Parts: sequence; C-alpha cells; structure tokens
Amino acid sequence: MRPTLADATRGRILFGGDWNPEQWPEETWHEDVRLMREAGVTLATVGVFSWASVEPRPGARDFRTLDTVLGLLDDAGIGACLATPTASPPPWLGARHPETLPRDEHGAVVWYGSRNHFCPSSPTYREHALRITQDIAHRYGSHPALRLWHINNEYGTACWCDTTAAHFRTWLQARHGTLDALNEAWGTAFWSQRYDDWAEILPPRRAQYLPNPAHVLDFKRFTSDALLECFTAERDAVTAASPRVPVTTNLMPLFPGIDGWRWAAEEDVVSVDLYPDPAAGPDDPAGAAHGALVQDLTRSQARGPWALMEQAASAVSWRPVNKPKPPGLTRLWSLQAVARGADTLCFFQWRQSRQGAEKFHSAMLPHSGPRSRVHREIRALGAELPALDAVVGTTVPARVAVLHDWPSWWAAEQPGRPSDQVSYPAVLAAWHHALWRRNLTCDLAHPEADLTPYDLLVVPQLYLLGDAALDSLAARVHAGATLVCGFLTGVADPDDRVRDGGTDARLRRILGLAAVHEWWPLAPGETVTLDDGTTGSLWSEDIEPAAPAGATTAAAYATGPLAGHPAITRHRHGAGTAWYVSTLPEPTALADLLSRAAAAAGVEPPLPAVPPGVEAVGRGPLLFLLNHTAAPVEVPLPTPYTDVLTGRHHTTAIPLPPNGVAALRP
Repeated sequence: MRPTLADATRGRILFGGDWNPEQWPEETWHEDVRLMREAGVTLATVGVFSWASVEPRPGARDFRTLDTVLGLLDDAGIGACLATPTASPPPWLGARHPETLPRDEHGAVVWYGSRNHFCPSSPTYREHALRITQDIAHRYGSHPALRLWHINNEYGTACWCDTTAAHFRTWLQARHGTLDALNEAWGTAFWSQRYDDWAEILPPRRAQYLPNPAHVLDFKRFTSDALLECFTAERDAVTAASPRVPVTTNLMPLFPGIDGWRWAAEEDVVSVDLYPDPAAGPDDPAGAAHGALVQDLTRSQARGPWALMEQAASAVSWRPVNKPKPPGLTRLWSLQAVARGADTLCFFQWRQSRQGAEKFHSAMLPHSGPRSRVHREIRALGAELPALDAVVGTTVPARVAVLHDWPSWWAAEQPGRPSDQVSYPAVLAAWHHALWRRNLTCDLAHPEADLTPYDLLVVPQLYLLGDAALDSLAARVHAGATLVCGFLTGVADPDDRVRDGGTDARLRRILGLAAVHEWWPLAPGETVTLDDGTTGSLWSEDIEPAAPAGATTAAAYATGPLAGHPAITRHRHGAGTAWYVSTLPEPTALADLLSRAAAAAGVEPPLPAVPPGVEAVGRGPLLFLLNHTAAPVEVPLPTPYTDVLTGRHHTTAIPLPPNGVAALRP
C-alpha cells in the first residue's frame, strides 16, 4: 500500500514553506531555523532549485549544503519536504547538450537562463534528471527529517522539436493503432490532410492557417503524458529508496497544460500552488471564490486531504501591479484552505530572496525582517493552527458534483469556433462561484467518475463528452439525481467530431430537447433579457423542446432574435430532473437557479442563513465561518457552538470581524 499525506502530517497540520539556503551564507541558516521554530514551522521544502549546487559540473556531487540543512531541520524537529531539482537544469546541461532544450511551435530554441528549460521527451534530459534523482534518493531516503518527496516543480513545459515529434508518433501509434484509425479520428479527409506514413506526422507547429483541431487535441494529451512519464520515473526512483515516504509534485491551479485527473492518480499526495489576486479590494470576493474553486478541485483530485504547497505571504512579483495582502487576508485564505480540506499550509518562500527574478515576491520572512507586519502574521498563524488539528485527515462532505474535464477544455478553446469570447475556465468559475455564494459545498468530478454519491450534478460546459460519461449521466439522472447543464455541452466526441444533431442524442433525451438548432453567441458586452426579468450574457441558443412530453420552459428569451424561444428548460427524466441553461445567467440569477435545483434535490447549505460574503463550510467535526467582507457581521446560529480558535461559547449568534474566521464545534 502506498503512503498517504497522513504519513507526513502525523496528526497535525503541517506549516512552512520553500527554504533556499543555497542563496545565503551558512550563518544565516542557523538564524532561519531558529526563527522557523519560533514561527511554528513544521515543514520546510528544500532542494527545489539546487541542481547546479548539487551537480556543479557533469558527474560531480556536492551534498554539503543539503547534508547540513537537513541536519539542522532534524535537530529543530522540523520535517523536510525534499525536492528533486530537475525543474531547472544547470547551464552546463543546455550548453553541452542543446538537444535537451525545448523548441517552441515556431521552431525557436527556448534557451537556458530561467527555469523549466527542458524538453520532456529528451532522452538526455531524462537520463541526467533520473541520475541526480537516484543519487539524492539514495543519500537521503532514510534521513530522519524526511517527511515528503517533492518531484520537480510546476510541470508544464511543452516542446515541438524533432525528438518530441518522434515521441509523439510513438504515442499516437499506441493510441490509434493504425494510420487508417488515426486518419479517421483526425478527420484528415478535410483539407487533404491524410497521412500515408507515420513519419509524415509532426507536432502541430506554426501553420499557414488553422491547424487540425483533433491533431492539436491529441498533442495536448501527449504533452501531458510525456511530462507525466518524467514525473513517474523520478517518483519510482525516490519510492525505491523510501517506500514509506509519500510523493507529490506541486500542480498549478486550473492549469491547462496537464490533465490533472490523470496526474492526481499517480501521486501519493496531491498538492497545488495558489495565488489569488488580493488587489480587487476587501468587498470583492473574487480572490476567495477563486481560492474555493481551486481548493475544491484539488481536494477532489486527492479524494481527501491535500497540500497547499505554495501561497504568498503578501505580494507576488509577476502581475502588472503587485499589491500586498491587507492585514488578516493571509490568515483568512489559509484557513479557507484548511476548511476545504488542506492538511498542509506552505508558502513560497521562507526568506525573501535578495537577487534573482523573484526578489520582489513576498516571503514569510521579508526583507524588512522578523519585526515586519507580514512576519508577525505568519507567527500568529503558526501559533493558531494546532487548535485545528481535529480536522486533520477528515473529509469535506459534498452532495453536489461539478463535472470538469481537461480534454473538453482543450477542445473547446481552439480557434475556428462560434465565439472566442467563451472561456472554459471563466464559465466553470462563474458556475462554481454561484454555488459558493450560496454555501453549497461541491466536489469536482471527472465526467466518467462514479456519480452515485451526488444528488445534484452541475455541468457548466463540457463541449466534448465520451459515451461512458453520457451513459453515466443518463443513468444517474434516471435514478433520481438532478442535473443542471450549461450551454455548448455534449457537442463533440473525444476525437472532437461533432455529434449527429449538433448535441448528443442521449443528452437531448435527458434534457427533453428535440434539437439545438443554432448557436447564437453574444458580442462582448451584449446581453439578452429573459422573461423573468433577468439577463444572460456570452451565449444564446435556438433550442426546441421535444414533443409531446419534452422539456418545459422555465424562462424564455424576451429580447433579441430568439425572443419567445426557451432559454432555460426543465425536464423530468425517470426519477430525476434535468435543467438546461442556454445562456450565462447574471450571477444572482445563476445562484438562485442552482439554489432552487439544490433544494429540490434535498441539498442544503450547512447553515440556514448567513450574511452575504460569509462562507460556511463543514469539515470533520468543525463548521468554519469565514467573513470575506470589510465589515463586521453577526452570523445566526441554530444551536450553541464553541469556537475552537478562541475557546468562546456562542449560543444564538457569533460576531465576525472583517476577514474574521471561526471554527465551531457543537
């Protein structure tokens, strides 16, 4: 049996961040460890960008820094999340082996001098990466400080070189078997694109006009799998040296470059880096809503507790304007992550760098030192976390599933579509935000996952749906679940081939629709009014309910070329109910619709009434309340609770200050 996050946490929330001691003289290391202990740090991620230090020239090994650092952490009782350094090869590798450097879709070399400058398909890169990984694993696999292995960093590099082309062809042969099958899957009869020899196939490099969408879709699948091969090779190397130490790699949030469901299945611990923008202001919940979406997705990928591997202590350094987090926001967003399943809270990074590209990125210990406001808040957070150890290892119950799929995202956002204004992640976020506003806790689920635990199924948009997913949806709704389905769903099969009728017949039966006759995308800023007085944006459709017992119209278009046509429909399918939403309703209208569907499905928020801007989510024995507004609020309580963060007992209501958090036990 593979280890889990519980093997690293050992019953407590882990707290810490990336530590890069190779950037500092050794006397600073001792000060760092002393300040870490005073701040309550229990985990330090080390070695992420240490390849050039450990292997200063080909074949050399210099472990002195890691030896000392791991010893200092162990002496201080601080665990180590030890990284393989393979995300940033040293300059000598690119200089001596330029074939390891990636090429972009124009054929230009992506040179060393930054990070992530490697071709995932390069045998030379893989050989050197595996060799350094094996040596680190052999030396430190049984080190007493080791709690977690961290492979590479933020995988996402793509390459279009000739080595990649050969690897791509091998992948395609495994996927399609024969050239005839590939030509059929890619629809190469269009534009005379038929392939007669595997050697003719290249990655989708820069073309004269629009590339073949199925070709591009397969290349995205391949790129995710090529990177995953790199991860699993290093994972297997460290696992061989320390089979009881869990392994992770830090995923980027809602990142389109890899298929997160496939990757999560290969990790012992699912971890993510999360950097919501604090610049919107204290009364704008966009940052908190984005955080909740990423946290719910990561928890769902992990199927339980997960690790927040990176967040910012204050400002980042890569936005056009990098505003710091206002007082209290680091605590609020950190405890939001705990409420939504995180058993590990880490930051990038511990000590703020003086040099390099991220010297203005905030840190737990900023340039201004331990007396700074930022560091004082970090210390306070570290002191507070042990009060929440009761939730470690527990789940976040959810009876709502939001279906999400990376290949559907990839296919939906290619050029040559009805509207380039439709952004898959923006539509997903709008629907998730609507659930979040009403405190309807949800999981995210792969379309082919087991949906039996969920009473409400939400499909914001899944342009591409396979047969298994469609059959699963039909069966679950027929058995009694409620489905709320957004526009541009079920249009194509997994090869991006448009289904007969423009929308799959099985989905139309679930929804009670005879046809989706035409898509009528809306221009930027354009809206349509519905006959219930609400508005829709982004999209509209000419839909026809089936006769004689098809969908009923819940709201119709009142303006525009579709005036009088159904906009939102409702249909009884077996023991369940299916809604279809052919536009993007305004935020309150979408939240009202999902609340209505949830109530009909028997799904209720954890508290019957909370003030706007207050998030309520249950985890294990605790009910978390988080005030995402700039004003104090009072939250009514149906029964008495004790706030474990303060020890105070509350009978009928609890006050929350701006950015305030309560963790309530009955």
